[in-house]
Amino acid sequence: MKNQKLQLDLQRFATPILDMFSQNTVLDYTRNRQYPEMLGDTLFPAVKVPTLEVDILKAGSRVPTIASVSAFDAEAEIGSREASKMTAELAYVKRKMQLTEEMLIKLQSPRNSAEENYLRQYVFDDIDAMVQAVKARGEKMTMEMFATGKITDKKNGIAVDYGVPKKHQETLSGTKTWDKSDASIIDNLQDWSDSLDVTPTRALTSKKVLRTLMRSTEIKEAIFGKDSGRVVGQADLDQWMTAQGLPVIRAYDGKYRDEDSKGNLTTSSYFPEDRIVLFNDEVPGQKIYGPTPEENRLISSNAQVSNVGNIMAKIYETSEDPIGTWILAAATMLPSFASADDVFQAKVL
Repeated sequence: MKNQKLQLDLQRFATPILDMFSQNTVLDYTRNRQYPEMLGDTLFPAVKVPTLEVDILKAGSRVPTIASVSAFDAEAEIGSREASKMTAELAYVKRKMQLTEEMLIKLQSPRNSAEENYLRQYVFDDIDAMVQAVKARGEKMTMEMFATGKITDKKNGIAVDYGVPKKHQETLSGTKTWDKSDASIIDNLQDWSDSLDVTPTRALTSKKVLRTLMRSTEIKEAIFGKDSGRVVGQADLDQWMTAQGLPVIRAYDGKYRDEDSKGNLTTSSYFPEDRIVLFNDEVPGQKIYGPTPEENRLISSNAQVSNVGNIMAKIYETSEDPIGTWILAAATMLPSFASADDVFQAKVL
């Protein structure tokens, strides 16, 4: 008896996957899914707008402009608005992952309910990975803006300057960097705080910078006295900084991975490892999200567009031979920086 080859019509597996993970199912999942909150989501609350082009407002100085004394029956002095705006287009951020034909076959014919649940969760895990990849790009853009006042991505053609005043930025070099024995960390923090119109109460930096500061002889002697042999803890530093009228410093050590064209992964920090930013208690800005092309296509479908959150996710097919079934997450977004005039940004290492 001759060996017979079994011919599989893989196209028949296309429809069940889209039935099992319909657009409404995916939308409901991502809308109700609680993803780990990033620091940028706390400092820069998310807001969604209906357009791709947005006006990014700068609030201007928080210091009041004094009014003039006026005679009775005289016209009041006319004030001017200091707030300014810049118009920018939201960046289109997306990432996708392919479901293999083998996975499609398994999803079509699971051996039991336990395997079916496992396979469905496998797909939902892929959805999570794509959504968090998009969130990671937004976080990187936000922290780059917060630390440097700019977003620069030559690879994707993005360049945004938020107009942080030059007098509120400094780059230390040579023996002045904080890892050198001649550094003047306390003088730097005092001078930078005094240069702002509103006293900064908080500072954000990397773990590397914070460790360098806490291990410096200058800071140890300021807190404990000379030759104490003690180690500076976070509580010690907080108490001393508050007593000096300086901002309380916190480190952000969140990380992401970047994949190159060859699949090699490189791990980096969201917040630049050599920088610090001083700011006050007010919300410094927002993460602005807009509509995506994928979201606009839903208008003519049965999916509920109102269920789409800040990040759009979907499962779709692209071809018949071989079947291309993809999980995609996409968003249009750009952070705003209303308090750009009220921060001090410094490169200290």
